[in-house]
Amino acid sequence: MKKFTKIAAFTGIVLCGLSLPAFADDTVSIEMFTVNNVWMMVSTFLVFIMHLGFATLESGLTRSKNTVNILFKNVMIIAIGLLTYALIGFNLMYPGDNWIIGGVLGKFIPGIGTDEAGITSAYSAGYTYWTDFLFQGMFAATAATIVSGAVAERIKLHSFLVFSVIYVGLVYRSLVSWK
Repeated sequence: MKKFTKIAAFTGIVLCGLSLPAFADDTVSIEMFTVNNVWMMVSTFLVFIMHLGFATLESGLTRSKNTVNILFKNVMIIAIGLLTYALIGFNLMYPGDNWIIGGVLGKFIPGIGTDEAGITSAYSAGYTYWTDFLFQGMFAATAATIVSGAVAERIKLHSFLVFSVIYVGLVYRSLVSWK
């Protein structure tokens, strides 16, 4: 057992040493760029499918008279979550060099700039701006969906939708933009 522990520790040290930024290549090949974007989109789809699981769980754990309300709420969270994240959250989450809130809560903040292909090196060289937007937007909507399960049958629909706008637009982006 001692020999195994020593070998495992040595292997871990070697792997950590090889992963230092000095050995990392700053450029991403076209194949790796494609794989990164495809993987991000597959992951986005899997996060979207989580909404179906939350909807069935919530409708199964509530009284049958509230099933339509629960399902409608879960569909609206996706729509409102993505729209709110597009208008407010994403620009505040990735402000670029402009960390001053101007306009209407980020709508007019320039944020990070991209080229014609939607590629930016502001936060990652391995995937596009739009891929990251969809991935992060789907997680923002999922965060609000998790809260919807906690308040099922305890809150009115319009009150929860207002909460979702505030949560996705301001609270979620504050939590995930810390670095």
